[in-house]
Amino acid sequence: MNLTITGHHLEITPAIRGYVEEKMTRITRHFDQVIDVAVILAVEKLKHKAEVNLHVRGKDIFVEATDADMYAAIDALADKLDRQVVKHKEKSGNVHRETGGVKRQNADLG
Repeated sequence: MNLTITGHHLEITPAIRGYVEEKMTRITRHFDQVIDVAVILAVEKLKHKAEVNLHVRGKDIFVEATDADMYAAIDALADKLDRQVVKHKEKSGNVHRETGGVKRQNADLG
């Protein structure tokens, strides 16, 4: 997994970098086929904004969260991303569950 953390109008301190890395390991615990993760942290007046663009095989997942505190925005971002990754994993695993494989379809016909 390639992790890129950038800041707009914000210096990325080692504490923030470690916090983001810790939260992103939670995502890889659920879904290990993550190719690339790009995190953008920004400050606009009194709003702290965190965005992530996650690239998995066959899909890009984009999530953003805003809060008054940067750490709270990162927490909200991780929660949203976690839900979307689990949803994507469930969808990608349900391809042949309903109808069965080719052998089962042929067995039902004859």
